[in-house]
Amino acid sequence: MRAVRVVGHRGDPYRVRENTLPSLRSALERGAGAVEIDARLTRDGVPVLLHDDSLKRLWGHDRPLADLTAKELHELTDGGVPTLREALLAVGAHRVMIDLPGASEESVRTVVGTVHECGADERVYYCAGPVAMLAVRATDPSAEIAMTWTTPAPPRPALLDAVRPRWLNYRFGLLGEDLTDRLHRDGMLVSAWTADTRRTMRRLVGYGVDSITTNRVDALQRVLSPRPNSPVGNGR
Repeated sequence: MRAVRVVGHRGDPYRVRENTLPSLRSALERGAGAVEIDARLTRDGVPVLLHDDSLKRLWGHDRPLADLTAKELHELTDGGVPTLREALLAVGAHRVMIDLPGASEESVRTVVGTVHECGADERVYYCAGPVAMLAVRATDPSAEIAMTWTTPAPPRPALLDAVRPRWLNYRFGLLGEDLTDRLHRDGMLVSAWTADTRRTMRRLVGYGVDSITTNRVDALQRVLSPRPNSPVGNGR
């Protein structure tokens, strides 16, 4: 069986608020081999960890991130939204998958530049759709890329040649054994997101995927390393 990388989706969000330093640490403490985070820019160009384009869902403030400076963001959330720099330092030598929602050329340059400044190039890889990943490749020819792909139809060869992804990153329901085998034959690694039931996790492991992103790191660890004599079951 192929080794499967366990990736904590925005940290450990079922226990600790997503995209915060305590959430990242919680995922790693529970055995994640990597954490997935989301990076966006504040009004003054500081990359911070936030998936949404506003603070409403997570922090209760109906304020767009793009309207806030880093100082204002810190004050509104009592320091709860970390900068990308803080997150890269907090996770030490662990791997980090940086998602780039709402990416622009400016945000990609700033995020990639921050990764370089932190000396984190060897442990960071990037995920998002083709447009964002083309921008990453243009900014950093050596970047490791997990291009998110949302259809079972294969990417065009010209796109693969331009992006040069090491991974293709699929929503879990799109994957099957045949597709996984084909991608492996083409020399790519396969990442699946976001699998939270043990049934789905076992299915993906059976397909031979290389990485699973999950909100339930502990559950995935139990699937990968079941205790002796523990019931296998098919539930959550």
